[in-house]
Amino acid sequence: MSDLPEYILDRVFDAPREMVWRAWTDPELLSRWYGPGVETIIHKFDLKPGGMWLNEMKWGDNSMLSKVVFKEITPLEQLVWHHHSSTDSEWNTVSNPQMPDWPRVLLTTVTFEDEGAKTKVRLSWVPFEATDAELACFAGAIDGMGKGWESGYAVMDEIFAELQAENA
Repeated sequence: MSDLPEYILDRVFDAPREMVWRAWTDPELLSRWYGPGVETIIHKFDLKPGGMWLNEMKWGDNSMLSKVVFKEITPLEQLVWHHHSSTDSEWNTVSNPQMPDWPRVLLTTVTFEDEGAKTKVRLSWVPFEATDAELACFAGAIDGMGKGWESGYAVMDEIFAELQAENA
């Protein structure tokens, strides 16, 4: 495969860019919307190039650990990271137990732009150093990826409404 599959999600939020940036970079807010419908526990969040975000999603007796390594941070404009789909209890990258051919690492880019008083967010996911099987798995899953992100974004809309009411 010569062209890498890419997942892109564009969304305009009815909130100023500073507030949207905060929702992506404040662990307290991030844990509320990231992984909607599950308990999200952020074990570490070191927002700097080379810093890590160690995340756990819990539902019932099940748990999934994942690790993010930040690559670039341009405040209020862009976040770039390598997202490791799954880790073991020591935060070492492992294959996703639910989808063994899922790419072990995704290059994630999130950009933030003013759109009047609102904020446009673009999320891009591209498999990084993936095998052919991982590329095929990712490409086959693209059509269904928006469902999870949109659920999280709906929670984010609620957070923005709360924050704006507090600031009114």
